Amino acid sequence: MLQPLSQPVTFAEFVEWKPDGKRYELHDGVIVEMPQPTGDHEDIIGFLAEQLTLEYVRLRLPYLIPKTALVKPPENESGYSPDVLLLNRSNLIHEPLWKKKSTVTQGASIPLVIEVVSTAVATTGGTPATHCLTNWRDDYYKKYGEYEGIGIPEYWIVDYLAFGARKFIGNPKQPTISIYNLVEDEYQVSRFQDGDRIQSLAFPELNLTAKQIFMAGIVV
Repeated sequence: MLQPLSQPVTFAEFVEWKPDGKRYELHDGVIVEMPQPTGDHEDIIGFLAEQLTLEYVRLRLPYLIPKTALVKPPENESGYSPDVLLLNRSNLIHEPLWKKKSTVTQGASIPLVIEVVSTAVATTGGTPATHCLTNWRDDYYKKYGEYEGIGIPEYWIVDYLAFGARKFIGNPKQPTISIYNLVEDEYQVSRFQDGDRIQSLAFPELNLTAKQIFMAGIVV
């Protein structure tokens, strides 16, 4: 049986408490239970993980995509479980939490991270409570700031259901992939829709369009 945790929850308490079988994040001391993903959500994650793996294997880069690793900002009690987390094996020897906690804290360990916008429910003191209708604010605001602060070179937000605000995905709203690249310690964004070819600094030869990603689960 899971024991309720008093607030605020530290990262150390969170990783000791976190059970197998469900996906959780820690947002400034608050445990967030991520919902059971939809088939479309899983199709997109699987497709992107597969395409990126093909690229780094082809280029013989020392990368891996772990299943359950966490990203921890150094300044606060948070821990994130990205939908796709690309790790640089070469830097993991410098990660103090990697061996025992499967956790990374340094931008040098993370060439690229991807969040696919979906829904989320928070857990406070072990009791589920409404967090927000969708997690688009977490992806566009909170994680944007945290990933930028960590120094992650490239961050994708895949908003396939067009949940984000119009200032992020345009008016009228439409499915959008926002790619943030770190330039002089600040993110600069490029947005891709429909047949736009994805432009990735991590993988310049990646030959994918936004539409291909959005339609990942459709068999033709």
